[in-house]
Amino acid sequence: MAVATEGLEKLEDMIVRQAEATGAQVAAAKAAIGSVIFGQEGVVEQALITVLCGGHALLIGLPGLAKTKLIETMGIVLGLEAHRIQFTPDLMPSDILGSEVLDESPGGKRSFRFIPGPIFGQLLMADEINRASPRTQSALLQAMQEHHVTVAGNRHDVPRPFHVLATQNPIEQEGTYPLPEAQLDRFLVKLTVPVPGREDEISILARHAAGFDPGDLAAAGIRPAATAADVAAARAAVRGVRVAPEVAGYIVDLCRATRQSPSLRLGASPRGATALQATARAWAWLAGRDYVIPDDVKALARPTLRHRVQLRPEAELEGATADGVVDAVLGSVPVPR
Repeated sequence: MAVATEGLEKLEDMIVRQAEATGAQVAAAKAAIGSVIFGQEGVVEQALITVLCGGHALLIGLPGLAKTKLIETMGIVLGLEAHRIQFTPDLMPSDILGSEVLDESPGGKRSFRFIPGPIFGQLLMADEINRASPRTQSALLQAMQEHHVTVAGNRHDVPRPFHVLATQNPIEQEGTYPLPEAQLDRFLVKLTVPVPGREDEISILARHAAGFDPGDLAAAGIRPAATAADVAAARAAVRGVRVAPEVAGYIVDLCRATRQSPSLRLGASPRGATALQATARAWAWLAGRDYVIPDDVKALARPTLRHRVQLRPEAELEGATADGVVDAVLGSVPVPR
């Protein structure tokens, strides 16, 4: 009996040490990203949460706010194989997925060979995704949901882990197309990238005046702080974060309240509830807890739900916003104690 107890204690100690090591690596990755991206601590944390949940993120913001640089830096510090696609109006689905070509052997035998597209990477940067046509945007749908693509009737699995981090200019900008609702729902979170504060903007100027080259991150000292295996270990740790029945009920009540809001023609679906639970667990893990509290849910409600609800036209005319409706729902649903 004593031997079994000792063995159990050793196993628990090993699990704790692994969790601490994984947490330290994620913290180092966060710090490395913060050394390049100034004034966007919240966006950096939420982007990391996306990866910890195994999901995809859509970053919205005006040009020049380092959205692309954030994703590029994440790929380096997390040790992920990163590919980039610059979306343009003439981009075709085959430019993303790949295509089959006809090869002929020296003996005259012909056969088709699949040439993988840039989607076959662990971190796909879809830059200015809303500049491509809806048909091309939809080429990402199957891979984002099912982790494989079908070309010429053949299935091709994408690598694991697989994350799409897309950037988008506000829809009011010229030359853009709105994302289909089905594709929006595939994104775990929608992050709004704000203009940095005055002091942060001064720090950016000072960094560039000192010779910082945003096109050469290696010269800036950006190195891998983790590996794909570390990311997988962190995801496993996040899945171990406990969600009490009362907190799960709170998440469901929030999503059900959006469906009853008079300002919305479409509320959050059950998929939205599962997404909110996942992001709240990752937030709790980053805070050093193995359980979720209501404040975790509140902190991630906006980025997780804002793109899963649709305003009524009359509500838009009155100045309502998705974030405002989510805030109203948070204020109306009782918080469990």
